[in-house]
Amino acid sequence: MDTTQKMNQVGINIQEKASVIWNVANSLFGAYKPHEYGLVILPMVVIKRFHDCLLPTHDAVVAKNKQLTQIGMAVKDPFLLKTSGYKFYNTSEYTFDKLKADPENIKVNFEAYLNGFSDNVMDILARMDFFTQLERMSNAGLLYQVITDFCTEKADMNPEKISAVDMGYIFENLVQRFSESYDEEAGAHFTSRDIIYLMCDLLTDRMGMAEPGRIYTAYDMAMGTSQMLTCMEERLSALDKSANLICYGQEINPFTFGIAKADMLIRGGDPENMQFGDTLSDDKFSGMTFDFVISNPPFGIDWKREAVKVEAENKLGNVGRFAPGLPQKSDGQMLFLLNGIAKLKDKGRMAIIQNGSSLFTGDAGSGPSEIRRYIIENDWLDAIVQLPNDSFYNTGIATYVWIVTKDKPVGHLGSVQLIDASKCYIQRRKPIGNKRVDITKEARDLIVKAYGAYRNDSFEAEVEGGHKLVVKTKVLSTMSLGYNKITVESPLTDESGKPILKKGKMQPDASKRDTENVPLDEDMDAYFEREVKPYNPDAWIDHDKDKVGYEIPFARTFYEFVALESAATIATRIESHEKVLMNKLRALFGNGGEQNV
Repeated sequence: MDTTQKMNQVGINIQEKASVIWNVANSLFGAYKPHEYGLVILPMVVIKRFHDCLLPTHDAVVAKNKQLTQIGMAVKDPFLLKTSGYKFYNTSEYTFDKLKADPENIKVNFEAYLNGFSDNVMDILARMDFFTQLERMSNAGLLYQVITDFCTEKADMNPEKISAVDMGYIFENLVQRFSESYDEEAGAHFTSRDIIYLMCDLLTDRMGMAEPGRIYTAYDMAMGTSQMLTCMEERLSALDKSANLICYGQEINPFTFGIAKADMLIRGGDPENMQFGDTLSDDKFSGMTFDFVISNPPFGIDWKREAVKVEAENKLGNVGRFAPGLPQKSDGQMLFLLNGIAKLKDKGRMAIIQNGSSLFTGDAGSGPSEIRRYIIENDWLDAIVQLPNDSFYNTGIATYVWIVTKDKPVGHLGSVQLIDASKCYIQRRKPIGNKRVDITKEARDLIVKAYGAYRNDSFEAEVEGGHKLVVKTKVLSTMSLGYNKITVESPLTDESGKPILKKGKMQPDASKRDTENVPLDEDMDAYFEREVKPYNPDAWIDHDKDKVGYEIPFARTFYEFVALESAATIATRIESHEKVLMNKLRALFGNGGEQNV
């Protein structure tokens, strides 16, 4: 089964399972508003998943805990973890079935069950503020029914029936439902699987896996439920079964963080690699670098809350992450771009999603332009892929995957590849939110093929139903992306129109000041003599005001001029329409269009 079929089948199964779980919310109606359902459902799913994972070793863990207590063992964790088979455990005698069997004492018993968890699980529940909801459900008389709902066979989350990867899909689906009911941007947490697979393939396309069995590291600075990292594990495993990927991530949303940490615990990874906090103002991985960075950070969200710490780090210069410059406070996505670059090893590679503003916003000398200049002049930008519109659940705007590498192949030095994959998709039969298209395996393979070719070209593939996939590529020199912004001054004149001199020098007239953008590969003075002097003989360049700017002209690069119809053709078409109209009038009224009296 290829990945497209897998995604479709998994999608059906996950939708069904998530719908069953979300229907537990029916028990909450009245005491909770619809946008609050996730406050209960998400942590309860985490708890039930832990429960079902531990159920086969439950009795053994309880017995081992009693034994250790009887002999006065102070440090129990290593023994209990070994007995449970996971990096977490629960020493309570209760299970969900036992809780269900005693409705009169449900609150006391459930609290005893929760308190039996190891500290790492308790941290997750505390982050989700679940104990507040426990009290609220109990006071509203809902707790027993919710526990009972999670005891049904349809809510069974045994890992033998639902893999860790599939469980991640379920978590993502539930987060999406919660976000939608809360009128929150679901895409802030949820990147669709087809896009993640494409990013993983682009990241690993040129690796070659020259070192079988090597240990790699991957980092997601806005990890959501951590499924990008899970996909990277899948991809590396497919390339080399002996390869090992250690994943690290940071997340600011307590619910998605809890899910990510829970997922890491269940999969046997180190839960300390999942950190809670604001990446921009509270970097939990300071000083660390990674082989891969993969991320879909938020865009269009301001960074005013983080401004004090971000600006202080900017002033540190190269010691900090934000030395090149700061974007406008209304959109912090380029700060994440800089953070990702700071986290790359010398041969590291990053795939990060940005919207169109990162390509061109900001004039020469501005923060965004200086950030682009920093990346391009260091020759780290390898490629940018434009995704099809309507690829995401929460937005239909143009989005791009930037591929940044600190170890570009020799043949790519001094170049940037732009890939227009906006027409490489299959239309969905049923949209999910704003997502109306899928990047199928055939589409993904074509994009990766174009990326691997690294040349000016057009790539096509025909899929079932005769639909044509198209990818276009252009390779530009890094110098062509830059320009010198020059300031053109004109003289201040007296009433007779003669230039006013001061110490023998003409004085500039600020009202006539103008600027010109001169390509970096062209001499500024030669450009001025050719383009400005003939029309303004007294003008001069104030080189003290020269600034270097960078922008990435994606739309202009792929623009194709469509010739307008000739006047004669348009006239002929109008004449034809007039004849049709007159014939219809005659048929309707007779007498050449004049109505009988």
